[in-house]
Amino acid sequence: MTETTPARRGLLVPGVAAAGAFAILIGLGTWQVQRLAWKENLIATVTARFAAPPARLPPAAEWPALSAANDEFRRIAFAAEFLNDKEALVFTTGSSLRAGEARPGYWVFVPARVTGGIVMVNRGFVPEGRQNPATRAAGEITGRLEIVGVMRWPERPGLFTPNAEPDKNLWFARDSGAIAQAKGVAPAAPFYVEQEAPPAPGGLPQAGVLQPSFPNNHLGYALTWYGLAAVLAASFGIWAAGRRRAA
Repeated sequence: MTETTPARRGLLVPGVAAAGAFAILIGLGTWQVQRLAWKENLIATVTARFAAPPARLPPAAEWPALSAANDEFRRIAFAAEFLNDKEALVFTTGSSLRAGEARPGYWVFVPARVTGGIVMVNRGFVPEGRQNPATRAAGEITGRLEIVGVMRWPERPGLFTPNAEPDKNLWFARDSGAIAQAKGVAPAAPFYVEQEAPPAPGGLPQAGVLQPSFPNNHLGYALTWYGLAAVLAASFGIWAAGRRRAA
C-alpha cells in the first residue's frame, strides 16, 4: 500500500475548503442566472399588460378565482365610490412602477365601494408633511367616479418590516387585506388597485400612468460569482502546484 506523502496530506484540508468555496460560488452564479430568467419574464409580462387597454373589473363572484400569477399587473377600469373616512397611509421610499417618487412619503390606501364588494385602492403618493387629509382636502373625491388602474396583490411584511401601527393609521407594507381588516371593511377583494386615473384635484394624492423600471443586474452578478469561482480554481491550482514542487 502506498503511503500518503506529507505534501498530499498538506493539500487535503485546503483542497476540501477550496472545493466547498468553489461549489458555493458556482451555486450563487447559477442562482443569479435563474433570477435573470425570472426578472426578464417579469419585465416582459408587466410591459405587455401595461400596454393593453384597461378591461372591466371582474365581478365580485369571480374574485376568489383570480391569482397573482395570472392577473397581477392587468389594467382595469371600474366605477366606485371612495370611503374617504377610512383612508390609510403606507410608508414608502419609492416605487419601481411610478416615476418621480424616489423619496420618503406615503401611499394613500382608500377602500372603494364597487358593485358587490370593496376594493382597496392605492390612490397614489403624498410627501412627508401631507399625511393629514386636511392638508389636501381638494383631493377628497366624493361620489361615484370611473377609476383606471392596475391590479396588484398584497405585499406581505418581511422579517425586518416594522410592525403596523393602526392606532397611528400607519402601515409599512402594502398589505391591503390587513388594512381592510383594521378599517372594518373586510372582506375586501384579494387584490388592490394601483390607481392611474383620474388625477386628484389639487394634485394629491399623486397618481399617474405606471411604467415598469425594474433593476436587472442579475447577469452582472452571475458573471461576478462565476469569475470569482474561476479565480479561486486558478489560484488554488497554482498554489497546489507550487507546494508539490517544493515537497
